[in-house]
Amino acid sequence: MAPWCDRCERSFPHQSALNQHFRDSYVHNYCFRCDRDFVSPSALAQHKANSSSHNICRKCGKDFSDTDDLDEHIEDSHWHCERCDTFTNSEDELKDHYARSSAHHYCRPCERFFQNDNNLRAHLRSTLHAGGTIKCIGCTRTFPTISAMTLHLESGTCSSGATRQKVNETVRHYDRNNLITDRLLTYPDSNGRTDTWATGAAWNGYAFACYFCPREFQTLTALNQHLKSPAHEQKLYHCPKCGVKFNVFSGLVQHVESESCGIARFREVKNVMDRMTSGLSRMITY
Repeated sequence: MAPWCDRCERSFPHQSALNQHFRDSYVHNYCFRCDRDFVSPSALAQHKANSSSHNICRKCGKDFSDTDDLDEHIEDSHWHCERCDTFTNSEDELKDHYARSSAHHYCRPCERFFQNDNNLRAHLRSTLHAGGTIKCIGCTRTFPTISAMTLHLESGTCSSGATRQKVNETVRHYDRNNLITDRLLTYPDSNGRTDTWATGAAWNGYAFACYFCPREFQTLTALNQHLKSPAHEQKLYHCPKCGVKFNVFSGLVQHVESESCGIARFREVKNVMDRMTSGLSRMITY
């Protein structure tokens, strides 16, 4: 029996002729993969979009046999944001999308993604973007953030003679209500004295071992430098909003700058931080 088209009530000499008819006739909207005829082009398009038998590229309309082929096509042929499932018309538009969308943590000038918004903000505040805009209150160096400047003071490398102990004393003096410092803590004095120091007895046969942690050092000097660092000191500072603690003031300042918990919006905390900076400046100047 000759192939027959029910809709057009026509017979054809062979199946390929009938298929040609399905493809060329405006009367038909035929899906050869599913062997179904649809009443309109929109009905056929909706079928391809919703059927699991089809893998349609929403940008160009091409149909693929499986999702792997579709994904490869999109990656090779289009500018597509996988996370947002959004197509753009150019690479520049795609990068602009990354920079504008809150779903991404993207630095447009550097073309880099970051794990979270805090990491992106820290990157944007770095000298790479912000430059050295904060002048040290004790010397001529400049820093991108107040926390970086405070770390410089704590490190003992500032020509003013500032130390971590002096910073701690200044903060304790101005934070009378213990908004950011913990009560009943014994602060190291400004001379930097410490009751913790190691001798040759720390040698374990191949390294000088720290009694308080698993770290080991090749020289006794390096071990004592570790013991004098804030690594094993009390956590002197806390965030008054989220409660996270820090053993150095620069750590708290960095936390405030990161806006990770919104503490920077509290006027009282800002006033305390301003007094700390002013107090540190007077400490170094006089």
